[in-house]
Amino acid sequence: MVQRREFVKVLGLGAAAAAVDAVAETDKDDAYIPESDPLVLRKLDQWQDWKFGFMMHWGAYSEWGVVESWSICSEDWIKRPAGTSYVDYKAKYQALPKTFNPVGFNPDAWAKVAKDAGMRYAVFTTKHHDGFSMFDTKQTDYRITAPDVPFHTNPRANIANEVFSAFRKQQFGIGAYFSKPDWHHPDYWAAEWATPDRNVNYDTRKYTERWKSYVSFVHHQIAELTSDYGSVDILWLDGGWVNAKSHPDAVVGSGEVPWAQDIDMPGITALARKNQPGLIVVDRAVGGPYENYRTPEQKIPDTPLPYPWETCMTLGDSWSYVPNDRYKSARQIVHLLVDVVAKGGNYLLNVGPDANGELPAAAVARLAEIGAWMKINGEAIYGTRPVAPYRDGKVCFTRAKSGATFAIYLLDDGEPVPESIWLKGVAPTDGASISMIGSDKKLMWQRVGAGTRVALSKVDIAARQLSNPYAVSLRIS
Repeated sequence: MVQRREFVKVLGLGAAAAAVDAVAETDKDDAYIPESDPLVLRKLDQWQDWKFGFMMHWGAYSEWGVVESWSICSEDWIKRPAGTSYVDYKAKYQALPKTFNPVGFNPDAWAKVAKDAGMRYAVFTTKHHDGFSMFDTKQTDYRITAPDVPFHTNPRANIANEVFSAFRKQQFGIGAYFSKPDWHHPDYWAAEWATPDRNVNYDTRKYTERWKSYVSFVHHQIAELTSDYGSVDILWLDGGWVNAKSHPDAVVGSGEVPWAQDIDMPGITALARKNQPGLIVVDRAVGGPYENYRTPEQKIPDTPLPYPWETCMTLGDSWSYVPNDRYKSARQIVHLLVDVVAKGGNYLLNVGPDANGELPAAAVARLAEIGAWMKINGEAIYGTRPVAPYRDGKVCFTRAKSGATFAIYLLDDGEPVPESIWLKGVAPTDGASISMIGSDKKLMWQRVGAGTRVALSKVDIAARQLSNPYAVSLRIS
């Protein structure tokens, strides 16, 4: 075990230091329940070391360049072409696999792009809500390897397996995204009745055998993914409305239904962990013992959270591929990543491959820019944990398991690297040294009032100006 030394004292920040413990759950039913399995706890600790992950939403919907799955949901916030019949649209959407032929699919290229960006784990959509399986499932013909899908003859037709293998070769952690609802399955959206919203469209209390059939289908697909596709680290379950809770006062069509949609999470977790000991299970947005970490979507908490968590966010505006998506700048992504990590979270960044199976060139270029920063500053990100004061203005703090503390100064667009950085509330201990990551030169520092002023080396400043740094990282050790 590494003996950790403390190189920094926190001055006058008792309230800030306690902030992580003061975060309360808003709903006791959704309270975070810590995992007790030592193998899962070990995997969670490893996952928290990875920090930066790559998510890929990909399916036949990329042919149209539309939002994944949701355009066939008849909730009234969904946009479809004006004047289009819902029935006709849904039929055409569900027929997309018959023309889906992504001959440019090269998962090794994806994995290299992600590795060069500094990412350490990958989460791939094995099946989204529309029910089209991107793996060789034996439970349905609505799959990438079906005879009526032109890509089924390609040597890489079992797409999820190819993706997992390619990323595994690059030492990535592997996450299998899986949708609990399946809008193509006749025992979820039954053909006899209308589909007013995202939920199962019949009363599961009345049609118990039909619901049992659907639960069995889900269990069999998860059994396949956790037994036939190599080592899997994370089972990332989406569709939080599918859960054991009932809503007696709900009105059908409101987004909730009165009956429960219990898919037996204890059974799913048991079978998945039998196949994959130590598997992290993320029954997202449900709470309870099968949500090993929380997943705030497209947002970052204001303060650290008292449990493992991961912000999942898109590089552009959409989860799936859309033409001319508006990508965030490398500076924005670096700043978001640093903010997440300083608050104790992981950052899962999504890019949707196109209909040919390629990552958009603009996204690849953006990820390369992020990777250039990570190559120099990764020491302040990987394997770290939050430390008070977490963030003060433009300075974020992290701590390595060795005890070294990092202060990361976020540079605005066009802002030059400053001659000095003020670390409010931070006092290095006697004998501590401060240096800029990427340089061995010790920097001059001085305690001033309720903090420390660090003078940067002119040589280091010049080097960082040339590298378009986005943020400057200081090591206190």
